[in-house]
Amino acid sequence: MTGMRPAWVDDTLFPFESRFVELSGNIMHYVDEGEGPVLLMLHGNPTWSFVYRDVIAELSRSFRCIAPDYPGFGLSTPAPGYQFHPADHARVVGEFVDRLDLRDVTLIAQDWGGPIGLTAALPRRDRFSGLVVGNTWAWPVNGDPHFELFSRFMGGPIGRRLIRRFPAGHRRRKVGAAEMAHYRKALPTPQRRNSTAILPKDITAARTFLADLEHGLKALTEMPTLIVWGDADIAFRAKERRRWEDLMPRHHTVVLAGAGHYLQSDAPADFSDAVSTWCNQR
Repeated sequence: MTGMRPAWVDDTLFPFESRFVELSGNIMHYVDEGEGPVLLMLHGNPTWSFVYRDVIAELSRSFRCIAPDYPGFGLSTPAPGYQFHPADHARVVGEFVDRLDLRDVTLIAQDWGGPIGLTAALPRRDRFSGLVVGNTWAWPVNGDPHFELFSRFMGGPIGRRLIRRFPAGHRRRKVGAAEMAHYRKALPTPQRRNSTAILPKDITAARTFLADLEHGLKALTEMPTLIVWGDADIAFRAKERRRWEDLMPRHHTVVLAGAGHYLQSDAPADFSDAVSTWCNQR
C-alpha cells in the first residue's frame, strides 16, 4: 500500500515533494525540505502540514523542516480500525521519529501538536534538543469552564459543521478561496471528517492521557523552549502562556500581537523569524 498526492494539491501553494511512509498500517504523508538542524512541525485540528507551508518555505533555507500529517488528516490514510485519539496519534508520531531516525530534533508544536508531540518525545528524550510551543497546552483542563464549554460545543453536531470554518483561526489576514479549498478537500466526506470530530471531545475526555503527560513533563523542564504566542486566539489565552513560562525555566517568549489560533499560518514571517533567531542564539 502506497500513498498518492491528489490532483487538487496546488504545486504553487504547496511546492514541496509529498513523501509517504507506512507505519502500523497507516500511510503517513509528510514533507521533508531543506538541510541543517531538524525542525519537526506538528499540526493541530483540523489542519495538516499545509498550515506550515509558508514557514517551511522560509525556514528550509537553513533547517531541515519535517512536517507530517496524522492518520486521517491531510494526505495521510489511516489503517482500518484506527481510533484518531491523541494517544493514537502520539504513538504513530513516535514511530515516525524512529523510522526516520531523527536526532537533535527541535519540536515545533501548535494546538493538539503539543500533547501529541510531547507524548511522543517523552520516551525519546535523547532524540530531542529543543521545544517550540505555539498556542497549545499539555495538562488536563477539566474544571476550566472555557475549555469545558469549547470541548462540548466543538465536539457536538454544530461543532462538526463549524470546524470546517478554518478562517476563524486567522486574525491578521484573510484566507483565500484556493487556500481554503486545501483544507476542505482534505476532509471531503463525513467519514473523513470523523478524525476532526474526535479531538475536540478529547480536550476533556482524554483526562488520563493529559494527566500522564503533565506528570511526564518533569523530564523536559530543562529543555530550551521558545514560546511563540498569538495573543488574539479564541482558544488559548495568556493564562496558558504564563503556565508554559512557569513550567519551562529555560524559556524565551515571543508574543505575536494580533495573531490568531493558527499563528504559523496567520503570521508566518514573524513566526519563522522568531524560530530562526532563537535557534541560532540558543
